[in-house]
Amino acid sequence: MNTRPVIESSYAPVVLSASFNQDASCFAVGLETGFCIYNSEPCKLNNLRDFNAGIGAVAMVGRTNMIALIGGGRQPKFAQNKVVIWDDSKQGVVMTIPVLTAVRAVRISRSHIIVALQNSVRVYKFQTTPELAASYETADNPYGLCCLGTQHLAIPGITPGQVRLVELATGNVSIVPAHSSPLRALEISQDGEVLATASQTGTLIRVFAIPSFARLAELRRGVDHATIFSLAIAPAGQLLAVTSDKSTLHIFDIPHPSKLARTESVNGNRALTSQTSGVAPPPGDTDTSQKWGILGRLPLLPRVFSDTYSFASAHFEIGDEPVYGGSTPLNSPGDSGFRPPKGVIGWTSDNTLLLIGGGRDARWERFVIADGEDGKRYCVRDGWKRYHGSAKR
Repeated sequence: MNTRPVIESSYAPVVLSASFNQDASCFAVGLETGFCIYNSEPCKLNNLRDFNAGIGAVAMVGRTNMIALIGGGRQPKFAQNKVVIWDDSKQGVVMTIPVLTAVRAVRISRSHIIVALQNSVRVYKFQTTPELAASYETADNPYGLCCLGTQHLAIPGITPGQVRLVELATGNVSIVPAHSSPLRALEISQDGEVLATASQTGTLIRVFAIPSFARLAELRRGVDHATIFSLAIAPAGQLLAVTSDKSTLHIFDIPHPSKLARTESVNGNRALTSQTSGVAPPPGDTDTSQKWGILGRLPLLPRVFSDTYSFASAHFEIGDEPVYGGSTPLNSPGDSGFRPPKGVIGWTSDNTLLLIGGGRDARWERFVIADGEDGKRYCVRDGWKRYHGSAKR
């Protein structure tokens, strides 16, 4: 029998959710006991609110005091069919948005609050009394997919695999037939000109121009099924990062509708055409990785040999954490528990990105894109930290 005394309790609040603000300068985590805000670089606790009750999701408005909260965990602080706007300077609730069903996700900006439900997305104007501006039916959306850009909102369409892109200023709606299977991830670039999508199959990522919706690229993560955790486009809009349950971070070059591709500057005529026309070059003209070399140019071979793969990849930690029974942050789909978020991506510059994850082993990891002596680019892990331990008081 083990009679040795416990030196230190291994208990730490489970991180139910993790998300970056708009420029990835901060990230927010929802805990079984409240929520906290961290500065991204360096990873340092900035704020902690202990409610002794669960917060299933947290969304920040830049670096302001306004924060959107949703109850979650075994003992939710708030009803899960309600979005609460918390003013941290007043340390109190300043407004609530009740809905009829459980909230799957919330996104917030200085002008809008987006509430994702199982089969619809509701758009509110962010004001003293939130005003419902629009409501859109969606295909089944158990993960609450929605991406709020500066000018557009991307959400699932009614048909699985389609993206509905809403222009926030006018309410104009466009439908993008992105995939043949249900969506798993959406991302809009910071400049609002690029849309990236992934489906539940997890093998291909597609990239589209906004507002023409021309397909700029089709990128292959791999040939076997994977669950995509996160998509993120670098600030300049020319690099795309992808994480999945394969515990691998992939970095891709992507064309941009109004910027020169990396390899085009060596060809003056082509560079001038791309720059003046605003049309991206064909995918074959960009500096992307052809994994199979000369095989990719041989006719009649399966398309996986000619597809565009990532130019760099790296391992990140997802651990082997169990599903937490009864600890659902937002009535998560699947089983009675939830799988903690992992591999959530935030670009802090065009060559630096951070990955954060939840659960009991909540980690912050920093990666950099570096040039090797062989002239190739590599993705290298530059540091990591278990961040949620500092939230214990």
